[in-house]
Amino acid sequence: MNSNQLEITARIQIQKPANDVFEAIVNPEKMSNYFISKGSGRMEEGKTITWYFPEFEEGFPVDVGKTETDKSITFFWDSGSEKTEVNIELSEKSENNTLVTATEKGKEKENTPEGINWLKGNTEGWANFLACLKAYLEYGINLRKGAFDFLKEEILSNEILQVSSECEILTTRVVIPI
Repeated sequence: MNSNQLEITARIQIQKPANDVFEAIVNPEKMSNYFISKGSGRMEEGKTITWYFPEFEEGFPVDVGKTETDKSITFFWDSGSEKTEVNIELSEKSENNTLVTATEKGKEKENTPEGINWLKGNTEGWANFLACLKAYLEYGINLRKGAFDFLKEEILSNEILQVSSECEILTTRVVIPI
């Protein structure tokens, strides 16, 4: 990694065995209880799956790299102009305690204003992912449910405010309760 390249790292300890954590990440039925609304398949080495999030209509393709049961998952997904690499490492600390470390990096993610914006947004995203994973596994709570509904309003208002270059129109921000 060159000294200008940015990399995200987020960690949390979860009071569950590594197998429970691994299954909650690779199994879309479990992942839909804390992160995605649905997934097209289990995360298996060499497969391309699609994740769907409740606040977005489109799906997001995920290319699964290497997986090692109860130890690690590597995948690649679109992040602007490139695919970034995500590694999730599981380290069993003691019986029923697993340290989860998520890292994300990309060749084009450098120390520039655009790179710093990516770093801030995705660091927030991985911290949220880990907190939601912990809440689900330890307490059966879906922290993400309803947490990002405000994004639907922002997406909708942005679509409403698009203006044609051939015509001037007065627009009003419309917020539709979801």
